[in-house]
Amino acid sequence: MKNYKHKAIEAASFLKTRIKKPSEIGILTGTGHGEITKSLDIDASFEYKDIQHFPISTVESHLGRLFIGSMHGRQIIAMQGRLHLYEGYSPSHITFPIRLMQELGVKTLILSNASGGINPLFKAGDIMIIKDHINLTGSNPLIGPNEETWGIRFPDMTQAYDTKLASIAEKAGKDAGIPLQKGVYAGLTGPCLETPAEVRFLRAIGAEAVGFSTIHEVITAVHAGIKVLGLSTITNVHDPDKPVESTIEEIIAVAKESSLKLASIISSVVENLS
Repeated sequence: MKNYKHKAIEAASFLKTRIKKPSEIGILTGTGHGEITKSLDIDASFEYKDIQHFPISTVESHLGRLFIGSMHGRQIIAMQGRLHLYEGYSPSHITFPIRLMQELGVKTLILSNASGGINPLFKAGDIMIIKDHINLTGSNPLIGPNEETWGIRFPDMTQAYDTKLASIAEKAGKDAGIPLQKGVYAGLTGPCLETPAEVRFLRAIGAEAVGFSTIHEVITAVHAGIKVLGLSTITNVHDPDKPVESTIEEIIAVAKESSLKLASIISSVVENLS
């Protein structure tokens, strides 16, 4: 843990010498959501590979860039692409961007992801505000010695997703004429997509969307005292009684088509933060 923290501090120090102001809001984009960063007035950008100790995303739709800039007068650190368990990364690798944001002073985190719909009332292209999650990855980023300066040993997850941020997002959707869903997100390891039996199980335990990211990052953000807004683009809807094959190309295409709606919501949330 000490070595992990040292690496996060060194990476933050590298960025601090190259940015003008501390960032108050962090944005972490998911599959097909790279266009969201175009809403930023960019002061500086970095490839992940050029930041000391930063893990490299190996997924084609996750470009691996970090941007420093502003949106509606607020300082933003935005990360275009994330890490996943299925890439072979450990939870500490996956959550390194969150610890970096913590060291840079981020207090609010907006995450987006692409997910499969479990709720039969959802449709492809919907955006879902994550109200809670189910960790089915079999791992937790807080396992091991606790770093007391980062957070308490047993963080409460009762409100992992901030209700005030969710309300701001919901109003942003109404104002823009973009209907938003709300639901519970289940996190798996991936990379294979779900079987019909798994979809029935997920529906039975209360999941309304499923994906391969987000869980570890949110747990780490809660540990860090960072408020979280999670937004899922529903790329396809599973029907276990009439299963239809999905390809990653189709999933990415739907996520990209919805990226402008998602960017509008995120921009409005940033503008209306108190």
